Amino acid sequence: MIRRHRNILWGAALAVLTLQAVPAAAQDADAEVRLRKLEAEVRALQRTVFPGGDSRYFEPEITGAPRTGAQPSTTSTTAVTDVLARLDAMESSLQRLTAQVEQNANNLSELDTRLSAIETTGTAAAAAAQGNSTPATTVGTPANRPPTTAATTSSPPASSTPAPTPSGPTAQRLAAVQQIMKPQTDDAGDDEYSYGFRLWDAGFFPEAEQQLTLFVDKYPSHWRTTYGRNLLGRAYLDDGKPREAAAWFIKNYQADRAAARAPDSLLYLAVSMIALDDTNRACIALSEFSETYPSIAAGRLQSEYEANRKKVTCKN
Repeated sequence: MIRRHRNILWGAALAVLTLQAVPAAAQDADAEVRLRKLEAEVRALQRTVFPGGDSRYFEPEITGAPRTGAQPSTTSTTAVTDVLARLDAMESSLQRLTAQVEQNANNLSELDTRLSAIETTGTAAAAAAQGNSTPATTVGTPANRPPTTAATTSSPPASSTPAPTPSGPTAQRLAAVQQIMKPQTDDAGDDEYSYGFRLWDAGFFPEAEQQLTLFVDKYPSHWRTTYGRNLLGRAYLDDGKPREAAAWFIKNYQADRAAARAPDSLLYLAVSMIALDDTNRACIALSEFSETYPSIAAGRLQSEYEANRKKVTCKN
């Protein structure tokens, strides 16, 4: 490594001396003589920069000072010294940067450790606070002592009586629903629809909604699906939920306007809009029904159509 550095420094010194010697060589007619002189001075510089060198690499007759007309060696020595100083400065800067990077890494590691400790402490404190949030009145207070302000404003003490749960179907209703038999035929899809129809026809609208939703989700391409979506809207409408009903009527009508129950869905969409006091949309649905299905409006659904026309006042 030392020999490599010495070679690098020797090359730099040689380049400096060569640049300084070119103008002098250009002015001297005897270039060969001056070139030899320059070579001798470089060897002398080698002996000066690297004292104690082996005599195999330096001519013994060259002792140091250059002859008159050559550039003084002190200039080259100054250039070499400057290169060494710059290398030392770069090494010192690199060492400082390395130390700073290591210090920053240590600081970041300590900061992560502190943040983790803070988060852990905060989580434990929150859990402890939540566990201790039960008011003192749960332990019990003497009958002749009024409750404190803190106990009065805090949540009531836990009671041994469980909180009431939302009431579900009564046993009587469950028994009645169980009396509705589900068909068992070779067409499973038709059995699902028919069971939903039977629940709706018996007035069990929430149960019918659940069953018919299961049917249309499980059999989206069944021939009964148009019936299922329309009846699902009817179940919601009869259950007092016209907005949910309207969504199913629109879906069934837009899915296939030539389907068996598409006209029914369009007419009952108007019924849903009337229930929502949306006269404008009700009139639009009634008008489109009469224009799209004129034979049905004058035939199978004539009574329903005319009854709903009387409930609203349309511009046309």
